[in-house]
Amino acid sequence: MRGMCAGVLFFEAIVLALATPVMIQVEGVSPAVAASYALGLAALALVTSGLLRHSWAYALGWLVQVGAVAMGFLLPIAFFVGGMFAAIWAAAWVLGRRIERDRAENPEFYAR
Repeated sequence: MRGMCAGVLFFEAIVLALATPVMIQVEGVSPAVAASYALGLAALALVTSGLLRHSWAYALGWLVQVGAVAMGFLLPIAFFVGGMFAAIWAAAWVLGRRIERDRAENPEFYAR
């Protein structure tokens, strides 16, 4: 689960950082607001991807998803892009938990 969720957060951090100039040039958001919001959220996503060995870090991952969707109030397309990343994060989280549960229930199968 950790690898899948970390991958989602890593790629999301790239997209969030690249949204900064779009917010400034296309939507006319002030550079200070755009940089602090998008780059701050990108940094949180990167840090969280490294902290996923702790169970509490997954709550931070969900917070990143909420922040990415909320960025849509500054950059309307972010409602869609943030929603897509939130869906991918949820899928990675759910499927990762299922895989971990299956590994715990069938250790002889995975020992091969």
